Amino acid sequence: PLAKKLAKDKGLDLGSIKGSGPNRRIMSRDLAKAQPLGLGHFNPRKKPTLPPGSYEERPLSPMRKIIAQRLQESKSFIPHFYVTQVIDAEALLSIREQFHSFEVKLSINDWMVRACALALRQHPMINSGFNSATQSIIRFQTIDIAVAVSVDSGLITPIIRHADYKNLGELSSEIRWLAARAREGKLHSADYKGGSFTLSNLGMYGISTFQAILNPPQAAILAVGGIEEVPVVRHGTVVPGKTLTLTLSADHRVIDGSEAARFLQTLKKMVENPAILLT
Repeated sequence: PLAKKLAKDKGLDLGSIKGSGPNRRIMSRDLAKAQPLGLGHFNPRKKPTLPPGSYEERPLSPMRKIIAQRLQESKSFIPHFYVTQVIDAEALLSIREQFHSFEVKLSINDWMVRACALALRQHPMINSGFNSATQSIIRFQTIDIAVAVSVDSGLITPIIRHADYKNLGELSSEIRWLAARAREGKLHSADYKGGSFTLSNLGMYGISTFQAILNPPQAAILAVGGIEEVPVVRHGTVVPGKTLTLTLSADHRVIDGSEAARFLQTLKKMVENPAILLT
């Protein structure tokens, strides 16, 4: 019992040693040869009691049922295509740090929502949808950006209405407020129904790039990866740099590849020259 208590207190693996006591019992003096507990060793482990292949089934929550249905329909019936653009994030990080030095906290997501709102003004075809019932294209008259928020029961997309008429501070406050209400389960249906374009960001999880599934009837969704430190070429010389990867998923029934490419070119220009996002 003393050896067992000491091993627990010191984080030692009793399975890594042989006892020197009667009937090979482990004594406190044997602990000097014990290995620490952890993943980085090959000591024998107690065998599991569950048979191989054991599993349990859990019913889908109401939210997860809706997500499963909508995304299965989206991926099955909507002809997705993807366009990816790598962006130099040095200027964006620099101006963001300048704000932080004055206690103004703006996330990368805030800047990206602002950039998308202004870029959608220039590329209204991206701010579109598709009506499957009437087989017609929807041209949204307002720019209402849905922002994907992860909650315990699944994923929800609260909407920033008239996003192009709101400055960075207004967008940041509204995004934080909606995300908090989403995680508390206090969103009203008007907070997440509708929208003309969606932004999904997994950069905070260290994901470099991904492809998002369209949120019908919207015709486009932007996937934002994390900022990475990579070697870049500037003026013919390889130097340390920071890049951000954006991937636009688009409905090919509504949007052509050339229009998607031009939209990403506009986003790239804005994000690499972030002073324009302060207007």
